[in-house]
Amino acid sequence: MNRHARTRRKGEQVELLHSGKVREVYADGDDILLVASDRVSIYDVVLPTPIPDKGKILTQLSLWWFDQLSSVVPNHIVSATDVPAQWAGRAVRCRRLEMVMVECIARGYLAGSGLKEYERDGAVSGVALPPGLIEGSDLPEPIFTPTTKVPPGEGHDEFMTFAEVGAAVGDERAEELRRITLEVYRRGSEIARANGIIIADTKIELGVAADGSLLLADELLTPDSSRFWSADEWKPGGTQRYLDKQFLRDWATNETDWNRTEPGPEVPEEVVEATRNRYVEVYERLTGDTWR
Repeated sequence: MNRHARTRRKGEQVELLHSGKVREVYADGDDILLVASDRVSIYDVVLPTPIPDKGKILTQLSLWWFDQLSSVVPNHIVSATDVPAQWAGRAVRCRRLEMVMVECIARGYLAGSGLKEYERDGAVSGVALPPGLIEGSDLPEPIFTPTTKVPPGEGHDEFMTFAEVGAAVGDERAEELRRITLEVYRRGSEIARANGIIIADTKIELGVAADGSLLLADELLTPDSSRFWSADEWKPGGTQRYLDKQFLRDWATNETDWNRTEPGPEVPEEVVEATRNRYVEVYERLTGDTWR
């Protein structure tokens, strides 16, 4: 990651701009700092129990993916090392962007909310799919299934048709969002499959730079933003072996009586460990590096 490094400016104070469910955003001169915590959220609720190393794993895996996909679309990274020492490994220095207010999602397999939408309408985000698909089915080709981007605490994201995206951001920009999202998914899926991992679906964040160009932002192809399955255990018709935070969602759904409102349940030590192990496994299988 050294190619992202530069000399940190001295004497500048960082200013907290936003504290999200998982990340804090700070202003630092002309740049921003994204700091990933070990907090974990499911169903839009932050659980009271952190997952050790989660923030560092998400940050380092995102940096790896940004490098892998740099020829597909540029990203917002300024430096992976020019950050305050207390956030080393879990923070990145980034360009300031005007974020696109559309959740850009690509799906290559049927699962989660996409499965529910298909079972109801035979389509996802207005994209018609063949009849007879079941949970875990691979789609004939990856599809762009955008949703609204609702601020935390103000409801849930809703599926959008491509026409609705065009109405929101303009037809030309909508075409660009779809093209980038699907190409990131295709290229990422090829790399992951070669390492024994299926990316069933993923969400990417895009922002507009000062020159009007679109850049990848936030995190990329992580266990928080993607649905990862073990390829050698994939079988349509039921739940898969998750290598992402779906494992935690399933625990909360099946093993607790939580009603998906705050406060979230405390997570038992063995579930914390099993969740962390999945984050570490997907990092190691994708990058080929041992998590330290």
